[in-house]
Amino acid sequence: MNMSKQTYTNSASINIVSVSDSDVNLTNIRSGSHTDIGPRKFNEDEHIRIDDLSSHLGDLYKWSFPSSFYAIFDGHGGSEASSYVKNHVMKLLFEDSDFPQSSDINKTFLKDLEDSHSKAFLLADKAIANECSINNDCGTTALTVLVLGQHLVIANAGDCRAVLCRNGIAIPMSQDHRPSCLQEKKRVEELGGCFEGGFLDGDLAVTRALGDWYLKLPIGSNSPLIANPEVSVMVLSEEDDEFMIIGCDGIWDVMSNQAAVSLVRRELRRHNDPKRCAMELVKEGLRLHAADNLTAIVVCFKKRVESPVGSTRPKSRRIAMSEEARNTLRRSLLGEN
Repeated sequence: MNMSKQTYTNSASINIVSVSDSDVNLTNIRSGSHTDIGPRKFNEDEHIRIDDLSSHLGDLYKWSFPSSFYAIFDGHGGSEASSYVKNHVMKLLFEDSDFPQSSDINKTFLKDLEDSHSKAFLLADKAIANECSINNDCGTTALTVLVLGQHLVIANAGDCRAVLCRNGIAIPMSQDHRPSCLQEKKRVEELGGCFEGGFLDGDLAVTRALGDWYLKLPIGSNSPLIANPEVSVMVLSEEDDEFMIIGCDGIWDVMSNQAAVSLVRRELRRHNDPKRCAMELVKEGLRLHAADNLTAIVVCFKKRVESPVGSTRPKSRRIAMSEEARNTLRRSLLGEN
């Protein structure tokens, strides 16, 4: 998949990628998730997994196509910020952010989606600043995935990551916002931020996050640390796109995109259970000595990932031996001359 070059600015950016002109009807979505504290004292990760968004939203659901919603919030400095965002993100995104209502997905609708996601992230950021129960040094990264019919909408601020499996190949669907990202490094330095030991202001491992108001300028100012998400939109291929992995950095710090996709693909062929796949991802992360909390969501777009043709084990073949050959083998095994 060739994706257009993304821009990294204070506002969200949107990439519209079309891979098929056919009408894709993805009605087989199912998912599973798993989280583990890892070697930390507390698990600061939170996540959301909703396969049927219409039944969850009720009267708020106005569009005519099937939808699903998934999210991971990786907290730091405590779990208060990640818990707050998890508990309020549905209202912030689908009620307070002017989420567009339409029976037709066109460029105008997609642009409105971009604006609503950006607004929801910024509303959450401001709410954290005004929430007296959340300290100024507490924050969270956030990655949300919205499936609207055959469209996939990903909003990301931080270093959680979404990876698509297309015919067994790992396709990254989000950009990690870390000092190692050259565009992010340039943006931060142009706004007066600095890096010490690979950390923003010597303290934070990400360049975008919700909360962390001790590192941000007053609301309305251009801070080096921002909560603005990057938004990407793509069209899923019912034929080629098999599943998606959404994980926190505890997974991706010790596992490559392709290694994770290959593991999940292999497990799906064995038992076709996305929850067990998420558990195996976390288990593998622990085996590889992950130093953080681990959370994984596996979202399947097909009823089953088929094994390749010719991959089944061939039937055993009996080899006929003559009487003389059997006697020779017997004497050899018994040490007889």
